[in-house]
Amino acid sequence: MKSSETSIAENDGRSLETLLAQVRTLPGIKADLLGDFEVGATKYSIPRFSFLGPKSSDPIRIGIFGTIHGDEPAGAFAIARFLENLVREPGLAEGYQVYAYPVCNPTGFEDNTRFSRSGRDLNREFWKNSAEAEVQILENELRTQHFHGLIQLHADDTSEGIYGFVRGATLTENLLRPALREAGKILPRNNNALIDGFAALEGMIYDVYEGILTAPTEVQPVPFEIIFETPHGAPMDLQVAALDAAIRTILQEYRGMISFAQNI
Repeated sequence: MKSSETSIAENDGRSLETLLAQVRTLPGIKADLLGDFEVGATKYSIPRFSFLGPKSSDPIRIGIFGTIHGDEPAGAFAIARFLENLVREPGLAEGYQVYAYPVCNPTGFEDNTRFSRSGRDLNREFWKNSAEAEVQILENELRTQHFHGLIQLHADDTSEGIYGFVRGATLTENLLRPALREAGKILPRNNNALIDGFAALEGMIYDVYEGILTAPTEVQPVPFEIIFETPHGAPMDLQVAALDAAIRTILQEYRGMISFAQNI
């Protein structure tokens, strides 16, 4: 099995196939390709990888999404690393069914652009009857998988530190706070009062842009939703390590909350 450091270095050339190949060969990881759409003469799909953790007869369903902006590859690399770690340490996903979507914008990833090759910012297209194939595929997943939690991974070229957005279930900030603490051991936190145009408190933002990837409004119970941002200018290995730490912490904290609630 290749190390994450090697995998990341090999992907400096932005080869989608190289990135996905490292994950497809992992034992215990189920690989699927969602949809089938053409851009020019090339066919694309949205890759999905899933992992069922131990003691998961009625699993908590978590969706992890990366690289909906194609020029933010740290999310894809962090998901690949996290899946590698799940194979080594299955207990990280105890009680969970993890669904991972490392490259939500495959043409943008290949082109190293924020937008898809059609020129659209896909993360402003959700739940607006978008004609974009990538958005339609992901909306179908969000409708049908009934996630208990959503984690999005992004990088911000205007920030010098990590921060996050919270929405959905009321407990969400209690998941983001420890995730920021642990990731903050790797990269500094952005403690500005205004981040990305939003009011912020200790690196947490409680509002979001319209049209972002999010759960449909009719879903019950309401899932937690966290958008975790690293500073785009930070070294890639540190961004990946910070995102991996955030994912681990969110899953650990949510498992603890569910266990506590069941024992009340």
